[in-house]
Amino acid sequence: MTADTHVNGESSRSKPKHIIIVGGSLGGLFTGVALKQHGYDTTILERNPTNLLENQGAGIVAGGDTLAFFERYDRCKRPVAVASQKRMYLDKSGKVVHEEVMKQTMTSWDLCYYMLRANYDHQESGYCKVPGPQPGDGKIDYRYGCTVTDFKEEDDKVRVFYARADGGKDSVVGDMLVGADGPSSTVRRILCPDVDRKYAGYCVIRGTVPEGEASEEAKTAFVERFTFFHAPGIQNLTYTIPGIDGTMEKGKRLLNFVWYTNFPEGEQDLEEVMTDKQGKRRRITIPPGQMREEAWEMVKRRGRDRLPPQMSEMVEKTQQPFVQCITDVITPKNSYMNGKVVLVGDALAGFRPHTVASTSQAAFDVLMLVEYLQTGNHAEFVRRTMEYARLMQSRGVYIGNRSQLESLPLKDYIEDRNMMSIKREDLEFPEWTQVRV
Repeated sequence: MTADTHVNGESSRSKPKHIIIVGGSLGGLFTGVALKQHGYDTTILERNPTNLLENQGAGIVAGGDTLAFFERYDRCKRPVAVASQKRMYLDKSGKVVHEEVMKQTMTSWDLCYYMLRANYDHQESGYCKVPGPQPGDGKIDYRYGCTVTDFKEEDDKVRVFYARADGGKDSVVGDMLVGADGPSSTVRRILCPDVDRKYAGYCVIRGTVPEGEASEEAKTAFVERFTFFHAPGIQNLTYTIPGIDGTMEKGKRLLNFVWYTNFPEGEQDLEEVMTDKQGKRRRITIPPGQMREEAWEMVKRRGRDRLPPQMSEMVEKTQQPFVQCITDVITPKNSYMNGKVVLVGDALAGFRPHTVASTSQAAFDVLMLVEYLQTGNHAEFVRRTMEYARLMQSRGVYIGNRSQLESLPLKDYIEDRNMMSIKREDLEFPEWTQVRV
């Protein structure tokens, strides 16, 4: 039995009332929305200096836990995902070389973000109607421009210190701290300074094209399809996501491409693609609108030379491309200070995007966090979230390296992809993933 547990895995701590959440993107908002509706008071600390995060322009596979979260906690009551009916694989000429019926649901970062903000702090947008507060909701406090610098225990509480965007310093005290601040988590760095986020040797180039601007060939390949292409050092997948303001109307949605391509460490092309318009060498991400024209022309040439024509068309037509370095990170455990500090989502384990599970991980972790707070069963929270994080993070490394660093028969890539579509409830967890408490 660890110091974090009591009889039968029950937490020895009293039930918290005020919970501080570090991170105001999807993971933090999942946490805030769920806890608010269960009557907990919450404070979200988001480092972004403005009230709203910039649209990341990213498509998201809406896995089972993501859909379950919105079904349980969304009060906007609008559709959150587009259905993809079929998987297809193209060869270099653009010919379909494999297809299978497989329904998936696809959404977008911005639609999820604005729905969650509407549910948490009643943020108005064109994406959804803002639901009113309901009896029993906890108090909410969304603070932006707050960069966490440290935290410490104070008796049975946690004090979180942060720097404000105006240069001042402040702190807030709560009964519990949830680190939901992404794969470069400050909370994790304070807890585990030796845990590094490491570059995997390749990047993902992403962008969207309005459905109505695509050629008929591209529409046939991508509209309500989940379409792949594999070649040495390359994987591309393209699919349909909600459009402007989250519209689901046919013809007004977006085609979202996700293109993995190798840029070895130290290679000049990596320096080119990761240097922004201001000449700053970014470590992880070039946000939408910040790519230099010269770098984008180099990327488009790669597309013309290496991608099927339908996928190259998407690269040519996108107006707001962005680039992310693929990285690996996982924390040894997710609960600290006798359960007063926990990590969720990417702050716990940064999955490679091949897993199509990062958003679902955050949703699942929060669903388990609520169960822990309601039942007091700390051991079960740790066991289930850690086992899932260990398995999926490892699988992301495995299929990512096979895709980018090996040359395999198409059937192997298909098997890898299908492996990532197994429902969480049906996963088998090897002994090395398992947690003993």
